[in-house]
Amino acid sequence: MKRILTGVALASTAMILSAGPALAAPVNPVAPVQKQFVAGHGVKFAERVKIVAGGQRQVTIRRSGTLEFGPSGVVASDVTGQFNIKREDAERLADALKELGDEEFGIDLVTALTMPEHIVTKGRYTYLTGGLWSAVFNSNKSWIRVPGVQPIGATTVYSQPLNILSEPATLKTLLKGAKATKDGYAGKIQAKTLSKTSPIFSGILGLADGKSSVKGAISWKLSVDAKGLPTRLVSVVPATALGAKDAKGLAISVETTFSDWGTPVTVTAPPELEVAKTLDEAIVVPGPKTLPLSAIAH
Repeated sequence: MKRILTGVALASTAMILSAGPALAAPVNPVAPVQKQFVAGHGVKFAERVKIVAGGQRQVTIRRSGTLEFGPSGVVASDVTGQFNIKREDAERLADALKELGDEEFGIDLVTALTMPEHIVTKGRYTYLTGGLWSAVFNSNKSWIRVPGVQPIGATTVYSQPLNILSEPATLKTLLKGAKATKDGYAGKIQAKTLSKTSPIFSGILGLADGKSSVKGAISWKLSVDAKGLPTRLVSVVPATALGAKDAKGLAISVETTFSDWGTPVTVTAPPELEVAKTLDEAIVVPGPKTLPLSAIAH
């Protein structure tokens, strides 16, 4: 009997040792993020947007920048975005425009598509320059100012749809049905639910009236550090969740990484003399076949 008990004890000890220490549950990020909302502080981010189709993934947009915090959340931002477009692809687009009789604008557009877009939000306004805007800008001004601070710009429309820093309520909603992982949380949220919860998401899709026609669920994974601060957020958005029809198998994957939490940040608006305050002041219309503003302003 003594030998049997000794054998059981040794076997139990071996199992405990082989199992290793239990993994601690990830920290809920809601409170740690809110503690970061201190005036003059902020966080840096980098983002990659991929088109997912037929098992293939292609990086289409890269964005990076800094978010400035205030007591209630993000109060300003300075972001640069750029399309990952090959020269030959841009030239093919120029040829297509040439066939439409807009040769001059096609050349301008080729150059514009290869340039980074710069977006600054400050106070009650968003300021835009570069990228596609450079193809239609009046040479007397280098920035255009538009009311509001929702994401605007050609490289922003497919940015991270889960605005967990700009919208603390969105982060809380995501975590309600989330599952804990080894380094954070994961889950899904219906696009229709997100459009009701997130003013930024609904604004990008033009769903501010609350009449959502989007379908599908957005899958997401959030990694947090030991303090509960987000380090990486990945979302996969089916095209139907962005309002597209008959787009089976097509999706957008957005990976956002966060770094330098609590770093001093002061975002400044562009110099007044360089800013056009109306579209009429900013835009030069080359001709009747010019790319419409609705295609570059979202």
